[in-house]
Parts: sequence; structure tokens; C-alpha cells
Amino acid sequence: MARIDIFSGLTEFMAVADQGSFRSAAAQLRVSAAAVSQAIKALEARVGMPLFLRTTRSVALTEVGTQLHRRLRSATGEIAEALGEIDALRQRPSGVLRLSVPRIALDLVVLPVLPGFRAAYPEIKVEVDVNEASVDIANEGFDAGVRIGDFVQRDMVAVRLTPGFRWRVLGTPAYLARHGVPRRPEDLLQHQCIGYRFPTAKTVYRWQFQHKGRPLSVDVAGGIIVNDHLTMIALARAGTGLVYTADLVAAPDIEAKRLRAVLSAYCINGPGLHLYFPRRSQQQPKLRAFIDFAKRALRARDA
Repeated sequence: MARIDIFSGLTEFMAVADQGSFRSAAAQLRVSAAAVSQAIKALEARVGMPLFLRTTRSVALTEVGTQLHRRLRSATGEIAEALGEIDALRQRPSGVLRLSVPRIALDLVVLPVLPGFRAAYPEIKVEVDVNEASVDIANEGFDAGVRIGDFVQRDMVAVRLTPGFRWRVLGTPAYLARHGVPRRPEDLLQHQCIGYRFPTAKTVYRWQFQHKGRPLSVDVAGGIIVNDHLTMIALARAGTGLVYTADLVAAPDIEAKRLRAVLSAYCINGPGLHLYFPRRSQQQPKLRAFIDFAKRALRARDA
């Protein structure tokens, strides 16, 4: 059985009722008078009653037509109001913006951006879920997420928020004085290395290097494995062992000389933190506002 479009003929009906003429309604709708007449006939056949009283000189609503016109007028008013609200959202973004971010993004992205963003867009409520695990943002109801560029799914739109970084092997001066400075990546097998376990995949990260342009990975050993990046750095700062992390994340400890970089000649570059979201989401006014504001704020900070 063919599906009936309940809206079929209603536009033509309202135009004829408002204009009092099939010809004027056709001109308003930019169709032929015959097309309007055919649409009205089909609508009357569907409702089983005449909606207009037609004479050679005038067109008037029947009692049923008057009742339908009154109800539709109210409904079209609500539709127009709903469309107006959508237009207002485009002009002035509002709603709830849900973000999934790892802990390393708090100091690098979230804290530098959110206070100013909320001041600029008080109608947008921001909900931040801090989670190290990979999140299916679409299925979990998030508008966007923040992750290191290498770990953003290929089917997502990615917008870079921070400069690229360099991966570093770091340890305290006291640890290095006690255990010696590794000269080659293979030397790490003789050191206490703080491992990182991916919360989702549950695998332990193999430290990545390069030597003479060729990739090299080391399955490091150590007595501690964590699934949180900032905890890993804190343990290294306490002298527990060596850590593999991004220079942007550990910048305060490196600058204060609490942690010292080793194996720099072997370390590789990374793509920085990216905001990512499904392609269909990028036209949401609230997300578009956040993207533009975050890019401006972080560009000004890093200038």
C-alpha cells in the first residue's frame, strides 16, 4: 500500500483560502492554476468532503474548510515559530556542548579556552567529560572530542588546536645520576620505564623512535604501568623511572629542570592535539562557535 503524504495539498489549500482565488494562489506558489486545482481535488478526495464552494466569480470555504483552515493557521504559526527559533540559534548559538577530552588536554586546551568561551557565549552550556579511553562520540552523545592527531579516527573531521610536538624520554636528574643516561633506545631495556596502557585496547604502548630515518620501537620494561598520562609524568617526577611523553605536556617540568630529556636524537615528532567530530556535526552553531573561538584563543596564546 502506497504511503500517504499527510502534507500533500495543504500548501495549496492554505494559499487558496488566504488569496480567495485559485489563480492568485497559483501565482503566489509559482505553479499553474490547473496544478493548484488538481491538488485541491486530491485533498478533498482524501478528506471525503468539499473544502471550497466554487462559483464562476468567487471561491469560499465550506464549513469543513473553515475548520481546517483555522486549525492549519494555528499549526503553521507554530511551524513558523519553530523555524524562527532555529534561525535564532544560527544567529546566536545556544544549547549544551558535550566534549570528551583526555586529561592532557585540560591545561593545553580546556582551561585556556573555556572561561573566555563561556563569557562570549553564555547561552551555551559546556559539559566536559575527562576520559583517557577512546570514545565513540556519536554513539555516546558527544558533539566533539579532543585527542592526539594520530589517534583520531579517519572518518572524523579534525581541527588542530595545538602546535605539533616532539615525543620525549624524560627522567629526573637524580634518577639519571643513579642509573646512568641511556645512549641508544635499546639501553632502555636496562632501565625502569613507566609504561602506559591504552584504556580501550588494553595494550601497553611501545615507545616509538627513529634511527637513520627508519622507525624503531622498544617494548620497555618496568615495575609500573598506568592508564593515565599525567599520573605517568607525576611518577617520573617523583624519580620512579623514565617516561615517554610529549614535550608540550611536560613543558613545565622540562623548563623547571625537574625532568631532563634523553635520547633526543632518536625521538620523533607528533601532530599535536586535535578537536574532532562527525562531518555532519560541523554545521551546528554551538560547535562552529566553539571551533572558531578555540582556534582564535589558542593562536593568540601561542603567538
